[in-house]
Amino acid sequence: MNVLYTAKARATGGRDGRATSLSGHPDLALKPPAAMGGPADQGEATNPEELFALGYGACFLSALSLIARQQKISAKHFAIDTAVSIGSDDKGGFGLAVELHGDMPDVEREKAAELMRTAHTVCPYSKATQGNIEVRLFLDGEEL
Repeated sequence: MNVLYTAKARATGGRDGRATSLSGHPDLALKPPAAMGGPADQGEATNPEELFALGYGACFLSALSLIARQQKISAKHFAIDTAVSIGSDDKGGFGLAVELHGDMPDVEREKAAELMRTAHTVCPYSKATQGNIEVRLFLDGEEL
């Protein structure tokens, strides 16, 4: 791989601690969600699943926009809603599942589905998760 950029961060305290990038921004408080024993009031804290959802959604949207632009389709109003779920697996540990919901106004459904599927082969997050976690693609609430 020809490295273009390396992000560096430090986490302390696990799910009840802090996560800070080497540059100092962001510097985030971490709390487990209430569903996993955390406080009902999270304040301004986040958790690893929210951070993963933010990163995956942004990365996938970038890949989707690239594919659209290559086909002379404006991606100016595209959006991705991302859901990251955590749960126990059958091996006594935990696993993740992801849903990527595409919003592509003014793009025909078949073309939008094609763009989503192609972006899924280009996005680095999709490549990294392939075969490791379930990733489901959606358009208009329907799974592709």
